[in-house]
Amino acid sequence: MTIGKILDPTGIRNDDITSPGPDAGSLHGKVIGIRLDEIWRAWDWVSEYWAAEFEKAGATVKFWRSNQGRTGEEGERIAKQLDEFIQSIDIAIVGLGNCGSCTGWTIRDALACANAGLPTTAVCTEVFEQLGKQLSAHGGRSGLRIHILPYPLNEKEIDDVLPVAKDHLQGMLATMGVTEQMENIA
Repeated sequence: MTIGKILDPTGIRNDDITSPGPDAGSLHGKVIGIRLDEIWRAWDWVSEYWAAEFEKAGATVKFWRSNQGRTGEEGERIAKQLDEFIQSIDIAIVGLGNCGSCTGWTIRDALACANAGLPTTAVCTEVFEQLGKQLSAHGGRSGLRIHILPYPLNEKEIDDVLPVAKDHLQGMLATMGVTEQMENIA
């Protein structure tokens, strides 16, 4: 009888970080960075709504828009911009994982923020939740905070998206680890 060894192709990284990282804590006086992309208008609307609510809690919100063209000189320019953005914020919100490649870039940028020590939350739609979690684990941070929005989202008009933003605000704050009472927030 021959004895064989079966290897599990879904192995776990030895250096995996299962912690979600630091909580956002109080928003008052902090700079919240929201990473946008060039594709999803609904994410722009959700982010703008949340930004207004964060500002009511005393935060400053800074937006940075990324794109998918990350090779060669363009890729180097975007990487530098991302690093500058990370250095200028206290809390990171990165979205939107709403397709395969944009989920990949969302998680990649969220990992960069988390690896810099920032309280970080990635945002994906529910169809891409598992991909986001798998990419986070593959990137060495299976504990990365991921907030899930419904799908489809981008196909909707603003009057249908803003109620989603409002309905998900408290859940997003919980995912971020906001510890203060948010009386000023809707």
